[in-house]
Amino acid sequence: MKSVCIIDDDPEVRDTIVSLTRKMGLTSDAAGTLEAGMDLLARESFDVVFLDVRLPDGNGLAALPAIKRLPGAPEVIILTGIGDPDGAELAIQEGVWDYLVKPSPIKHIMLTLKRALTYREERRSDHAPVSLALAGCVATSSRMQPCLDQVAHAAGSNAAVLITGETGAGKELFARLIHANSTRARKAFVAVDCASLTETLVESTLFGHKKGAFTGADADRVGLAQLADGGTLFLDEVGEMPTSLQKTFLRVLHEKTFRPVGGVSEIRSDFRLIAATNRDLEPMVEAGEFRRDLYFRLKTIELSLPPLRCRVEDIKPLTLAFADALAAEYALPRKGFDAEFLAMLEAYDWPGNVRELRNVVERAVLASGREKTLYSMHLPQDVRIKVTKSTLERGMQSCDRPVSALPGLFATESGPIGRRTLKEYKESMERRYLEGLLREHGRDVAAMVEISGLSRSHFYALLKKNGLAIAE
Repeated sequence: MKSVCIIDDDPEVRDTIVSLTRKMGLTSDAAGTLEAGMDLLARESFDVVFLDVRLPDGNGLAALPAIKRLPGAPEVIILTGIGDPDGAELAIQEGVWDYLVKPSPIKHIMLTLKRALTYREERRSDHAPVSLALAGCVATSSRMQPCLDQVAHAAGSNAAVLITGETGAGKELFARLIHANSTRARKAFVAVDCASLTETLVESTLFGHKKGAFTGADADRVGLAQLADGGTLFLDEVGEMPTSLQKTFLRVLHEKTFRPVGGVSEIRSDFRLIAATNRDLEPMVEAGEFRRDLYFRLKTIELSLPPLRCRVEDIKPLTLAFADALAAEYALPRKGFDAEFLAMLEAYDWPGNVRELRNVVERAVLASGREKTLYSMHLPQDVRIKVTKSTLERGMQSCDRPVSALPGLFATESGPIGRRTLKEYKESMERRYLEGLLREHGRDVAAMVEISGLSRSHFYALLKKNGLAIAE
């Protein structure tokens, strides 16, 4: 018998859904607070959770990551009294089944519940657990689990995949993971950097050319699309593809045939396409800079990689992996690192993401030489300076009174910095800064985003991380 959990502070709502589930032949349990609801979820296994957003002891959206980490995680249906577009966006990003606003018709609630249960049952019966080959991939944080789920989903089909994310976030690595876990794994993975191709040579590079097709074509050349026959063609930075080529490539993607430059006959290539970009293609489509039909064809399956600053839990295992590999590469002793070294890495915002982290660890490994422990002094000065300045600036902005300075020691309301790690100081100052924003600007999200310099999604993510919510 299927089971349903209702977490809502309104007794009438709880009673209504309990009565509804009983009529559907389901079992249910209910809680009026977030704490009581999480205790229920920890003790018992549920198929579906109805979750309110505004609860007496917290924000329901902040609990979504913990719910999704539960064994056999239930499907979550948000049921809230106040519709919030940004809250709905955050909820969907966290993988909720639906976002309903009270009062919702009983028929609508029943239909949503039935569909969530049907989906859950089909997923259980039709899809055996997938064991992914994750060579070279470190993704232990909860933010990365949906990405790995999408890898498994994409690996089971031949559909086109669009991977989005900031520079250095690991887009090519995840493209290779999809290829390595697919039925095409034994065939070639061919990568094309669209940003490095000149408009005059891009067609020749992708589709090949015949001898004499243009000046300098001294021999026939096989194009990368043909080399990817039976395997995967990876178009990196597809947003840089010249508009003159987009129409041609759309036809190639549809027909899987192309004509080399200077050729007269068509060549067939059964390649699977994976594209990646660090640009937002939707505004480019609206501006006429990227073909709408090609955009939708590319994103049959979409995989969005979070930046490293939003998956801080991965910094330590990534650093360990990089340090071990680099020590072996340079024939140096295996490296460990102290708590301050890691705290400094976790406090940095990583604009270059995982790629930048590897570069920083490499510089630290080389600076340490034969020493067996990495210290913060081994880190590049630009990283140390940026972390220290941003930490002090946030502290000054969020404190109600000036920070008093002593030689080698700063005092704060939470105690002297000299007795706390950098991570502990950073976390306390981050929370106080957010509390100050909420106190001064209430529900004006636009003002808080502009003042903080954060993106809207990053702002909401930090609120969730610190257990804070915008007053409703």
